[in-house]
Amino acid sequence: MTTTNATTSITSVTLEVADVDAARRFYKAFGVDSYIRLRESAENTSGFRGFTLALTVSGPATVDAFLDAAVDAGAEVTKPAAKSLWGYGGAVQAPDGTIWKVATSAKKDTGPATRNIDEFVLLLGVDDVKATKKFYVERGLVAGRSFGGKYAEFTSEASSPVTLALYKRRALAKDLGIPVDGTGSHRIVIGCTAEGFVDPDGYVWEAVVG
Repeated sequence: MTTTNATTSITSVTLEVADVDAARRFYKAFGVDSYIRLRESAENTSGFRGFTLALTVSGPATVDAFLDAAVDAGAEVTKPAAKSLWGYGGAVQAPDGTIWKVATSAKKDTGPATRNIDEFVLLLGVDDVKATKKFYVERGLVAGRSFGGKYAEFTSEASSPVTLALYKRRALAKDLGIPVDGTGSHRIVIGCTAEGFVDPDGYVWEAVVG
């Protein structure tokens, strides 16, 4: 078991894609190219990759603006934008296979649509939220709010570009409107300030220098 007293934070999120140039064009049109890195990969993957990248924005009009931009650039809708108890949001699957969720806690707009992102969240679908949370805490991540074995969140430093959260894999797939089945590579690499490791669910973390 590895333990540490140092605080670990996420420095980057790298998506592994078959065609880097095509993915770069898509993410620029979507408006999130500055939030991710891209890397070529031919590793086998199929079905649900177990995670989603989520954008929290100011209002429903901005949600629609991001989702429309993604669809216009080639994404497919997995869950149409709609109101819910917590706000408004929807999800799309990028041409490279990555699923993106865009949401807001606001149910009404207070201004015109923007292209501003309030929070960038990496939601990992895991088999055992409590066990994976414990694993991450032992490696220096700082636990934030949690809801038993269903959901856990980690606090991030101001310099970190992404907030990390854990969700039950089956519940996450349901929330995204897709089947839960999936095999092979997650096709994502999480850059961090600690030494690299692979977590219990197979997500790869690597040390990023500079």
